[in-house]
Amino acid sequence: MNDKEKHICPVERANGLDNFLRRLVQNPKKILKDYVKEGMTVLDVGCGPGFFSVGIADMVGASGKVIAADLQQGMLDKIRNKIKGTDIENIIELHKCEEDRIGISTKVDLILAFYMVHEVPDQDKFLKEMYSILKPDGNFFIVEPAFHVSKKAFEETVNRADAIGFSQVKRPGMVLSRAVVLKKYT
Repeated sequence: MNDKEKHICPVERANGLDNFLRRLVQNPKKILKDYVKEGMTVLDVGCGPGFFSVGIADMVGASGKVIAADLQQGMLDKIRNKIKGTDIENIIELHKCEEDRIGISTKVDLILAFYMVHEVPDQDKFLKEMYSILKPDGNFFIVEPAFHVSKKAFEETVNRADAIGFSQVKRPGMVLSRAVVLKKYT
């Protein structure tokens, strides 16, 4: 296992990321209701087994698109199996990230990075790529686990994003989490 893999949640633990109890505490539709609208294109970066991707797909509807991006093919396979034969199968596009970049060219309205930014080895490079993918006036919603990411470390990430050109819009209160919504202004 290389150093990067040590920081990534393994596929074997994916079931713990997608269950009824988590939905009670971190309901995707409640968390994202102010940011996701029908017809949008949303990037769920570090999507894991698709806990948020599925909820977002319902919210963007048939005219929208969700790009579920993950570094691990096993996570994408879990989503594929989950959505196969459903109404959202054609709304969710699965994308395997490259080792050191997301690697998509589609411009998106919203990026969700839920509990994953702390796993990225080069945050400046990652944040610059997110900035380049986001449409003007698009939002970047970062959520990190408060039990794993200190307030200081979270503020360092936010400061890095500010330095790249993002502007803070809101600090949503979330159970066991630190969150910020950033905007890319034109």
